Amino acid sequence: MDHVAIDLGGRESQVCVRGPDGQVLDERRMATKALKQWLEGRAASRVIMETCSESFEIADGAIAGGHDVRIVPSTLVRSLGVGARRTKNDRRDAQALSEASCRMELPSVHIPSPAARNRKILCGTRQAIVSARTQLINCVRGWMRQGTRGVSRGYPQTFPRRVREKVEVIPAPIERLLVSIEALSTQLQAADEELEQEAKSDPVCKRLMTVPGVGPVTAVRFVATVDRVDRFADAHALQSYLGLVPGEHSSGDRIKRLGITKAGSTATRAVLIQAAWSVRRYRKDHAMARWSEEIERRRGKHIAVVALARKIAGILYAIWRRDGATYNPFQGARTA
Repeated sequence: MDHVAIDLGGRESQVCVRGPDGQVLDERRMATKALKQWLEGRAASRVIMETCSESFEIADGAIAGGHDVRIVPSTLVRSLGVGARRTKNDRRDAQALSEASCRMELPSVHIPSPAARNRKILCGTRQAIVSARTQLINCVRGWMRQGTRGVSRGYPQTFPRRVREKVEVIPAPIERLLVSIEALSTQLQAADEELEQEAKSDPVCKRLMTVPGVGPVTAVRFVATVDRVDRFADAHALQSYLGLVPGEHSSGDRIKRLGITKAGSTATRAVLIQAAWSVRRYRKDHAMARWSEEIERRRGKHIAVVALARKIAGILYAIWRRDGATYNPFQGARTA
């Protein structure tokens, strides 16, 4: 089997092909958009790439052509010789990746399905709108504070109206910001409706939303990140993948426990923590909220919230792996 290493670029990519004996068979530079067609005409080979924006799209075409695809994490490529001796260019990078593939079994990141990538785009664009609106609102609040004026509490979508009620004469630059906030609120409402429709149309998301605190945003983001639940042997493996487990830095007789690792998707971890806050605030009589309050008395509020987020992730994993299962608050009552 040949080893085809590709150093991907936005416009052009460098290719290095080695035979099973490690000899270089072909080196070329070609347009990135032509790679899929070029791979279709080759015999089944091992295709090695580094993680980047274009890697998953090229990987789909390579897999369809019968190739064995390995997308190497960016954090690993330096140990494989990429950029060694302070000399780095596309040709040397492709050579280093193909040589490493001939010597060892390279690890690969999970290649998400097209559906998972589309859901990530849906969640990511919604989050971008939320962040942009928040930044504009904070800018207007800063202007209000300069005049020692305050704005009454309310929802973000009503913020422009509350500002206009408070200030009689609004300068043109601030009015432009208010108009932009209104436009972003309209777009955010459309994004929320699209996200809710996506969640309701997916049977897995519908089952996950039976868990307290889990809504369309959390369910779709969780499903997009996990993609395939059979990738994880148990709930702890998934919790570790999401960075919700404590870290450790021990050596010899010295044992040192750390905070959570914060590995994996930051956005998914954030929505799970938001789900935990939702349970604590609006479902105070629920068993999960009481369990979190017990931890809070011993370890503090923030640790209790993270522990509840980790528990919610485990519950979502258990529901997903069982066909037709929904949330049952009495599932673990006998064991407890």
